[in-house]
Amino acid sequence: MADFILKPPSPCHLPSVQENESETVEAIVEKSEAPPLEYRAQDHDFSTGQARKRAIAILIVLTNLVPMISFGLGIGGGLIIGQSLGVDGPSQAAWIPASYSLTSGAFVLMTGRLGSIYGHRNILLGGAGWWIVWSFINAFCNNFIAFNTARALSGIGAAMIVPNAIAVIGTTLPPGKMRNLSLGFFGAGAPVGGWLGALFAGLLAELTPWKWLFIFMAILGLIVFGSLALLLPSEDPPSKSEQMDWVGSILGISGLISFNFVWNQAPTVGWDTPYEIALLITAVIFFVAFGVWEHKFAQHPILPLSIFRAPSFLPLVIVVLFSFMSYGTFIWYLVAWQQEVRHWSALSTSIGLTPIAICAAFAAFIAAWLIPRLAAQWILAIGALAVLVAQIILATMPAQQSYWPSVFPATVIQSFCPDFIFTAAAIIASNSVKKSEQGIAGSLIGTLQLYATSIGLGFAGFVEVHTNDHGLSTVRGYRSALYFGMGMAAVALAICALGVRMPKDTREGWQGEDTTPNLRQKTEETNCVV
Repeated sequence: MADFILKPPSPCHLPSVQENESETVEAIVEKSEAPPLEYRAQDHDFSTGQARKRAIAILIVLTNLVPMISFGLGIGGGLIIGQSLGVDGPSQAAWIPASYSLTSGAFVLMTGRLGSIYGHRNILLGGAGWWIVWSFINAFCNNFIAFNTARALSGIGAAMIVPNAIAVIGTTLPPGKMRNLSLGFFGAGAPVGGWLGALFAGLLAELTPWKWLFIFMAILGLIVFGSLALLLPSEDPPSKSEQMDWVGSILGISGLISFNFVWNQAPTVGWDTPYEIALLITAVIFFVAFGVWEHKFAQHPILPLSIFRAPSFLPLVIVVLFSFMSYGTFIWYLVAWQQEVRHWSALSTSIGLTPIAICAAFAAFIAAWLIPRLAAQWILAIGALAVLVAQIILATMPAQQSYWPSVFPATVIQSFCPDFIFTAAAIIASNSVKKSEQGIAGSLIGTLQLYATSIGLGFAGFVEVHTNDHGLSTVRGYRSALYFGMGMAAVALAICALGVRMPKDTREGWQGEDTTPNLRQKTEETNCVV
């Protein structure tokens, strides 16, 4: 901020100075830059020691990392666990990662709203406890159905954690560099956590029975979330006087789950199975009913139409959806190719994914740095282009080849996809909606990220089983699945180029409707003084 030049008193500010004779200009300016009172969970939040604030910030970032480690366990160890449970092939074993991301994506639709009503802190920690319990139970499931059921239930806990952690960032940090960096670190938790999960799966699966993977996750969760519970201050829920839209939640989640189940089950049982068609029709009915209820009857909808009034928001949603569908397909079939075609061990495969963790962490910083310097559609376009190029490299590589010519550059390039897309989308959503809708905005972004990964595996598996010559041409099936992912990325890139127009975000501090009337008055008085 430029140096202040004090001028003689004028009528516009004399009353303010007289009423606050002991208040300096610097104090007024300091107040104008502070978050409005409605954004403060409790007054003592701002008196919290710096060391405690840093610890809370680190733990909030870890709240995304830990659930994504669990997702990475399913990616890196999915084929091994599937074989031990009597299931072979990536199209069927895909349920192991898909069941977790299915519920963690679908239930995100309501858990952000629950946080707005009952407190983001309460829902976050409640979900953490649920996640720890079912992660531990997962270790003792001895058949495929029971295993995936427990995985799906633990995914509900992840759905309660992630959007409310995003909301904590959005309601405590004003727009600017700190929020951008925090969201960038938070976004990096997805690819970095996925890689760590794959690494742990490869390491522990070769040394111990796979059940120790989930015992380890339960212990890790207990340490991280237990520490957060001790440090995170209480809050005043922004929408505590409102009611939860239970009808809309049930309709929306039922539609998402049934639609996803149909496509992930189709590669195993085929479309000739009667319940596949019945469930698909049921899913469509749920979606239609959800739209009618939210538009006509819901007093406090879990997905208010006002969120979509922002320019280019609907194309943005489609870009995020298709990009993460492509991203999930890339990761799963890269692992399958290395383990099933080239006969790499789970540990060797996870080590080969190391560039994802390194480059994704680097990409998080770049994405946060670019937000105020580059229009959001170009950040999104870079993310979509990255996964498109990576898909092309992987789909066209020879069946047998060393790691460096194709797999290495593909993993490096695609690692820029999730961070660029997630960070841009999260910042746009967080900066576009009111404080009371922060949880809803976080829910929408979380739903797109996680649900797209799950449904993408279902579509890709369907393509694989219908092009692999009844299992006789494994490589052909894998290539076809990767071509599908390539198509999703190409469509996302085209929609981004044609339909998304987002300005650079250069704000610093609370502005516009986020500012309380009293703060606006103070700001006006300060402008008169300066």
